[in-house]
Amino acid sequence: MKSSAVVHEYFKRVFDDYIVLVQLNPMDFSGLELIVHPDKKLEKTKMQFDEDIKEDLEVDEFKPISALEFNLYLKGLA
Repeated sequence: MKSSAVVHEYFKRVFDDYIVLVQLNPMDFSGLELIVHPDKKLEKTKMQFDEDIKEDLEVDEFKPISALEFNLYLKGLA
């Protein structure tokens, strides 16, 4: 019996005046991108990545973060 539970992976990069966070489903490469603007406005975009996404994130200097940190930003609490 296969489990339908997915353990997402989370990444973050801080730019000069905004933050980008990525939630990645490593099973099908779907995910969610959050952009946190300086005025705390949150932009959410559903994404479909390719199998090279982890390497791309590493090259772009994204760092792994916890699910808690991602969800704090998602809920506007960070």
